[in-house]
Amino acid sequence: MLSKEKLHRLPRRIHTLAEIKIEKIKISGVKGIILDLDNTIISEDDRYLSPYVEDWIRQAKLAGLQFFILSNGKRRYRVKYWSHRLDIPALSPAKKPFPPAFRKAIASMRLPAKHILVIGDSLHTDFVGALLSGCGFMQVATLPHPPRWWEKLAGKWVQIAYPSGAEIWDFDDNAGYESFL
Repeated sequence: MLSKEKLHRLPRRIHTLAEIKIEKIKISGVKGIILDLDNTIISEDDRYLSPYVEDWIRQAKLAGLQFFILSNGKRRYRVKYWSHRLDIPALSPAKKPFPPAFRKAIASMRLPAKHILVIGDSLHTDFVGALLSGCGFMQVATLPHPPRWWEKLAGKWVQIAYPSGAEIWDFDDNAGYESFL
């Protein structure tokens, strides 16, 4: 059973997914992870990929963790592409932070919400959705991307800036999207 005490052992904020210790997640009682896509795994403009993200997800799956992607992105072909590439079920547009998409992800994993960790870059969508759904939450730094209007106003309060000088990978496989259009 995932208690608040155990959940507090996990860091609340981290720079990249690959920095998260899988063993710590498992020890805390987490059995499933709901992942955000845009600016968590891949930058919204498809320019950057979070370093080592695919290896980390593969290792987490081998450790027995389940995954589900929830994305507010309106370009469904991108979500389908990443769902296929990472072999993770996905839902888009999820309309986060509203609970229905979170409930679908939770039901798909067949786990109680208290055993699920939501990992994303935004407090106003990912954290609030996790809170409303009874899941734990961990925030990653948002990958560099052209800021949206609301990020210019409130971004520093709802997102962690990607550290300057930190490793980041260029993403150059946009051609792979064509088969998902």
